[in-house]
Amino acid sequence: MAKSDEIGGDPGPDIARSLERLGRIMRAAEHDGGLNPAQWEGLRYLGRANRFSNSPGALTRYLGATKGTVSQTLKALERKGFIAKSARPGVQRSIILTLTAKGEKALAGDPWNSLATIAEELGGKTRRRLAKGLQEVLNGALRKGGLRRFGSCPDCRFFREKGRPNDPSEPHSCMLFDAGMAPSELHRICVGYEPA
Repeated sequence: MAKSDEIGGDPGPDIARSLERLGRIMRAAEHDGGLNPAQWEGLRYLGRANRFSNSPGALTRYLGATKGTVSQTLKALERKGFIAKSARPGVQRSIILTLTAKGEKALAGDPWNSLATIAEELGGKTRRRLAKGLQEVLNGALRKGGLRRFGSCPDCRFFREKGRPNDPSEPHSCMLFDAGMAPSELHRICVGYEPA
């Protein structure tokens, strides 16, 4: 039998404490492999970012960090061979950040993969409720902090499914960037995301 709120108290502080403890455990694991937590965050972001969001500025917005902090993180990742920088074609002073083979290999051994495995072992209903609840908590924290949301095409107001029916390689359309989108790009996170 479940405890009433009167007996069990408000679960909000317990949730916050559990997230704090979980974060500490995961941060401790991120000091392996010659990387620090900020560098892992950069690699994870670049592994998920779409072609419009693989820049130092987008990473800065995503992390809610300072330009200087992100710049130092990127310099370290490049020096260690995890990422490569190149000029964005046709756009002055714009940089593209890409993972190298070494960066891809590091992500395959990401300490957070173990947490994803634990979450996948939860029952389907529990997993869906947890995912929904955590997303709501995250959205609230982003709103409170004045930080930008990042999301993927299917949930974005700028996405048009099959907006380019005559282009089999990029049949979908992004109205914000006025560009075609390949099916493989649809679930990558984007700096231009706005909820539909």
